[in-house]
Amino acid sequence: MLERMPVDPAANEPPPESTDSLAELLRARDDRQLLALLRSRPDLATPPPTDSAVLAARATVRSSVTRACEDLDSFSLNVLEALVLLDADERSVSLERLTGFFGGEATREQLRSRVDPLRERALVWGPDEALRTAVTVRETIGAHPAGLGAELDGLSEQRAREVLAELDDEERGVVSKLAGDSPIGRTGQAKPGAERSDTPIGRLLLRGLLLRRDENTVELPRELGLAARGDRPMGNVATTEPVPELDEHGQQRINGTAAGEALELNRHVELLLESWGQEPPDVLRSGGVGVRDVRELARKLESDETRAALVVELAVGTGLIDTSPDEDPQWVPTVQADVWLAASPEHRWALLAGSWLELPRLPGLIGSRDARDRLLGPLSEGLRRSSAPRDRRRVLELLDEQPGGWGFRREDDVAAVLAWRAPRRGGSMRDELVAWTLREARALGIVALGGLSSAGRALLTGDESAAAGVMAAAIPEPVDHVLVQADLTVVAPGRLEPELATELNLVADVESAGSATVYRVSESSVRRALDAGRSSEQLRELFEQRSRTPVPQGLTYLIDDTARRHGKLRAGTTSSFLRCDDPVVLTEVLGKQQLAHLGLRRIAPTVLISPLPLEELVDELRGNGYAPVAESADGGVLDLSRGPQRIKGRGRYGGARGEPSNSTRPDEQQLTERVRTLRAGDQAAATRGNTITPERGRPSANATLELLREAARQSHSVWLGFVDAQGGATQRIVRPVSVGGGVLQGFDSTRDELGDFPLHRITSVAVVER
Repeated sequence: MLERMPVDPAANEPPPESTDSLAELLRARDDRQLLALLRSRPDLATPPPTDSAVLAARATVRSSVTRACEDLDSFSLNVLEALVLLDADERSVSLERLTGFFGGEATREQLRSRVDPLRERALVWGPDEALRTAVTVRETIGAHPAGLGAELDGLSEQRAREVLAELDDEERGVVSKLAGDSPIGRTGQAKPGAERSDTPIGRLLLRGLLLRRDENTVELPRELGLAARGDRPMGNVATTEPVPELDEHGQQRINGTAAGEALELNRHVELLLESWGQEPPDVLRSGGVGVRDVRELARKLESDETRAALVVELAVGTGLIDTSPDEDPQWVPTVQADVWLAASPEHRWALLAGSWLELPRLPGLIGSRDARDRLLGPLSEGLRRSSAPRDRRRVLELLDEQPGGWGFRREDDVAAVLAWRAPRRGGSMRDELVAWTLREARALGIVALGGLSSAGRALLTGDESAAAGVMAAAIPEPVDHVLVQADLTVVAPGRLEPELATELNLVADVESAGSATVYRVSESSVRRALDAGRSSEQLRELFEQRSRTPVPQGLTYLIDDTARRHGKLRAGTTSSFLRCDDPVVLTEVLGKQQLAHLGLRRIAPTVLISPLPLEELVDELRGNGYAPVAESADGGVLDLSRGPQRIKGRGRYGGARGEPSNSTRPDEQQLTERVRTLRAGDQAAATRGNTITPERGRPSANATLELLREAARQSHSVWLGFVDAQGGATQRIVRPVSVGGGVLQGFDSTRDELGDFPLHRITSVAVVER
């Protein structure tokens, strides 16, 4: 075995049981220190621990230690790894011994700055001369603390140094490489027992200086790793977090870029609601939405599928879209969508951004596969992660720490800082979580140019209204004019006023979007406006009044020509009729073979009728090159366009918001109460031998009454095991005042108040003082 360096004299004596020594130290802490422990490790407070012994046992449970280690930075984990390598779970280790084991990579003061918080969290305990850890810390750290392998029986520290000196350069190179960050190496050599001597790994295996784990994996023994590291047993240790490179952009520029992204996001969500309001996609049998539907949406948004999937997740997470209650459910916009569409741009953005921040899902996983090798699509259950809001906040809070107007030069720097601060958070997806968060935050206008926007900073406070107000200041004022070009394109030099935007979207199609949106006017777009009831005079007036450039003659001709042909045919209901002042046109329609299925027949020189519904008749005629309009009973134009579908919906995140575990985390008042309960249990610990457990109808019930009455006469406090009105077990230190009518009345020292305790709820009693 590896020869150990001399240990402290105190370590030569048999140590007490670790949990017992920890319980004693916890019992000696003041209330402020106990509160700090429960605050840093809230899982220890649920359910309320009865005394310090229970708290100590709970603090050393492997699952709790694992959770506590998730919040430790890289240097703190290095300290725990060093204590494990020094067997602090078996014997005491001094701070001087710990400092020496770092070999100059860390000073005593630096180590103390990490040992003290570890003591506060009860992961390490004892004075500087006798530091201890729990056995479960070794289990949590893993099989390779500080990147060192397993111990090799029969190989001492001195012998390991001698063996290292005997190796040739190739063999020493293999050992040096495996003595780095990981002792595990891959080999393509023969099966165990058939090692070759013509390779350095084969020779090391033949000499028993490498541990074979399987046919393709070897492990460097800990003793050789320590020998190769020399006077730096812990290897390279990062005692401080990486310093990122920042660029100064100015807060105004960051805010302006973010505002542009916010407006683009609003536009994409609006297009989604319009599209799915007309043609809702089906809910897949396994949940989610089909790849084909996402691909079609991406085409309409003129974006990639990743962006389209994010927009879908945001709309559903915000409660703008939900599943319909039909037997064959679809993804349908909710009534909340109409409220959102009527809101100002900044309030639209705030609702989307606030929902994303608390969204318990990971859109970044879309396109990957789960443990069963199933493809994860948008809105599928496989994307649900309760820790997602916490992970997003970690990234944004790091950006919030930077000076205003500055941004990270590289995303990798963000990942590196967060990896140092909490190496165990995020698991195998740790760095991907950072990349996904930054990508989504940029799409939402929370982050721009590597820095946090002012609206993003306000959003982190949890006040969406305040964030909307900040974003409103960054969004440019809407413009009331457009620029009509000779090629029948219309340029909007900014965000348009809502009324103008509505009219322009009716008469033109978006050709390219951005800070300056380009629309194109075509025959089909003009016909769409005419179908909606606009006249040619109204359309000409729109462009004449709103264009800062002269209206080209070609646009006027297009509007007039389309209007001249538009409505020449008039459709009504018989189921439906078709009328035209020109009988020749009706004769042409009647004789067209492609329209024979419409069942048209002439009832007058200028009127045809059909058994088909009016909407279907109009659609068929338009599909064959005609431009009919629907006619109402009074002869006016009837708009046949279908209104968007709407359902009630269940609100944000399907009715649940945020991380579920947060709702069970004790608040400050509850933590204070649990510290008082601990004190009560500790005070009663010495008298547990005299505890009486009442039993209904038996002598012990009388003994309980007598004990309580005697305590009241003598003004002695008692420890009560008590079940409260909610059925929760608790412990109290009570000074009895009176006992009668089935109730103990006494002063509750844990709450500093006079209280009543029904006798039937008392489970045990012990006198605290005599």
